[in-house]
Amino acid sequence: MHPSLDIDTATHAGPQTVLTITGALDMDTVPHITVATDPVDLGGRTLVLDLAAVTFMDSAGLNTLLILRNRVEAEQGTLELRGLPDQALRLLDITGVRALFTLTP
Repeated sequence: MHPSLDIDTATHAGPQTVLTITGALDMDTVPHITVATDPVDLGGRTLVLDLAAVTFMDSAGLNTLLILRNRVEAEQGTLELRGLPDQALRLLDITGVRALFTLTP
């Protein structure tokens, strides 16, 4: 059985677009992140990924976040990771990329 991933429809609050992600971020599910974020206009906006309900993140999930971060910066936007669980925070720390992200509780 493969873990599932749910992405709530983006909500727009001023200059922010918020995506709420639930489930595992792994090689089977990360393509859904790309599908959900590709159509979002990031120019000068903040993309908030609410990850409080993420149950697991592996290197594929981390790679997807790094690619998304690069895209957001190229479009002069900001990426904010909200509510990142402890396991995912440890992954960011172990790989030395935590400082690349804006993290909020």
